[in-house]
Order: sequence, then C-alpha cells, then structure tokens
Amino acid sequence: MTDTLRADLESLKIERQGATPRRRPRRMARWLLLAAVVLLALLGATRALRSRALLVQTAPAVRLAAGEDTSLPVLSGSGYVVTGDRYVSLGVRVPGRIDRYFVEEGQSVRRGDPLVQIDDRDYRSAVSQAEAALNLARANRSLAEAELTRGKALAGTRVISVQEFDVLVNKAAVARATEAQAEAQLAQSQVNLEYTLVRAPTDGVILAKLKEVGEIAVPGGFAGSGDLIRMANLSEMRAEVDINEADLARVRMNQAARVTPDAYPEAQYPAEVVKFYPQVDRQKGTLKVEVRITQPDQRLLPDMSARITFLDPLPAEKASLPQVSVPASGVRSQNGTSYVWVVRDGRLRRVEVETAGAVGERVRVVRGLDGGEAVVVDQDDSGFSEGVAVEASA
Repeated sequence: MTDTLRADLESLKIERQGATPRRRPRRMARWLLLAAVVLLALLGATRALRSRALLVQTAPAVRLAAGEDTSLPVLSGSGYVVTGDRYVSLGVRVPGRIDRYFVEEGQSVRRGDPLVQIDDRDYRSAVSQAEAALNLARANRSLAEAELTRGKALAGTRVISVQEFDVLVNKAAVARATEAQAEAQLAQSQVNLEYTLVRAPTDGVILAKLKEVGEIAVPGGFAGSGDLIRMANLSEMRAEVDINEADLARVRMNQAARVTPDAYPEAQYPAEVVKFYPQVDRQKGTLKVEVRITQPDQRLLPDMSARITFLDPLPAEKASLPQVSVPASGVRSQNGTSYVWVVRDGRLRRVEVETAGAVGERVRVVRGLDGGEAVVVDQDDSGFSEGVAVEASA
C-alpha cells in the first residue's frame, strides 16, 4: 500500500523542461562592479586634470604716476610723417655737365652751403667776354664825351654847324647806352656763373641725389626730370592723416594728439592739430589733417608710416580716479562688461574693470585694479574658470 501510494505521488510530479541555473544575479553583480571601476577611473582622471596647473602668460598692471598724461583717445588713424616745409627739389638755372657733388645723402646742411658744382668753363669765358665788351664800351664813351666837350666850344664860335654838334651829342648818348648794355651783359654773365654752383636754400637734410656726376643737367623738364637734389627741413616734423567726414566733428584745431611710428611702437610723440586741408577728397570722403610733433627726435624720418591718435581730456570724475595701465590683450568683454583674468595665489580670479580708452598697445583702467596685479594676456579664455590652478609665466 505504501509503495503504491509513493508511486502515485511520483507520477504526479511535473518536470520543468529546459530549466537553467539561476545566473542573473551574478551577471548583474559583474556589471555593477565594472561600472564602479570605470567611475573610479573617471574620478581619478578628473582629479588629476584639476590638480594639473594651466600654463598662462601674464603681464603686470602698471599704476600711472601722478602727473602722467590722462587724456582720452577719441579717434585714431594711419598716416605718414612729413616735414613742415615739405620737400625741396633743387635743379639748375643754367644747363651744363655735373662736375661734382659736395654732399651725401643724410648729410645736414645750412642755408647757403654748396651742394652741386656744374662745369663752369663756358660761363667763366662768357664773363671774360662781357668784361672786355664793357671795357670797350667805356673807352668809346670816354672818347665820345671828350669830342662832345670840344664840340660845344666849337659850336659856340660857329666853327662847326648845329648839325655836326647834334651828331656829337648823339654819339655820346649812344656810347653811354652801349656802356650800360655791356654792364648789364656782364651782370647776367656773372649771375649765370653763380648759377653753376647750386646752394642750399634753407637748413635741412639731403634726402636724395637724383643724377650722377658727368650727366647733363638742364633747367626744368617734365615731372621733375631736371632735379638734382631733394632735401627737407627736419626742424619741424609733422604727421598727416585722412579723416573720415563722419569723424570731423571729433577733431579741432590745437587739439592734443599722439604720433606712434610703426617702426617704433613703444615711442609716443606728443603733437597738436595745426592744419585742416581746405578741400575734401570726394572719392574717398576724407579730409587731410596735419599735426605738429612738439618733441621730435632723430628717429623720425620723412614718409615714415605712423599712427595718429587724437586726444581729449578725461572727464573730471574719471581723471580723479587711480589710473592703471594694462596690455590691451588682457582686457576682455562679455555682454558689454569689461573684465580681466588675474592670477592670485596660483589661482585664476575674474575681475570686472572700467576702462578709459587705449594708449598705444595698452588700455587705461580706472576701476577694478590697483596696480601690480598679474594680468593674463594673449590667451583664449574659453577654458578658464574662477579658482582654477594656473602656472604663470611673464
């Protein structure tokens, strides 16, 4: 009975076909472990990147000393350095072969100094001929006047006729006119001889010699073809710039300006507006303006390219504030707000500033900096953030 019951119970069991061991919990655990390892690796890499200091280039913010120029730039343009008297092109008044030069390019000369000698042999000969003609005319005049004196006495005693006396009077007058003509010819010959020596009409510097010794020089010519020497008076240096018509209201006579030669960007030459040209260039819509450089030096040369900046005084409320100068590449702007990145204790700090115009390659800051800060320059700040560790290099 018992065996039969057990068999019946065994027959009631249901076998699960295809059943597999329970492995899902083990697979899940493996995935969780792998995710944890990856997360730890990412955290470690992030910490390593954060601990690595960014390399930045800095420049000091310089506080301006009391009394330094605090003018505000209002307009700037590219122009050229010129001389106050412009250039003087010298040629000959008489034709001839160039015999010698007394000067070289770059040499300073004074008014009246000899510059070029033209072959003067023909002109010396002409002077000699004119002197001989004058001596002959004087001799003839003396003879004619003596005959006229005797003729007066003879005419008084009626030894000679009135007609003969008139001939003597005319002969003396012709002799005097001939003498005067000979004197004028001699004077002209002497002037022509003087013209063979070209002299400096003013103080200045020789810019160029336009012909060589041995060439034939002739007066005049087309497009300056008769010029021998070009010189300039460097005692008064100026700079000229074309101003747009729309900007003319920002420039006025005697306005302060600053000239910065392209060759010496660190040089700042004070200047003032002295000339407005009387006609606007219709095609370009500009007017040429000249400024006089008040303190020129030997580095300024004619036709040198330069940047001319026109200045206005700072408003009183800004002029009384501390003035700090920073490189222009260190000042950044976002949403109308100017700011700089400053390195303090090895960390980046974002400092908002208020500027008051640029002076050359630097910007004047009137609020936000005290001077002496290390300002980050010449670098894209897209990866910067407050408090990031940096390594500064000047």
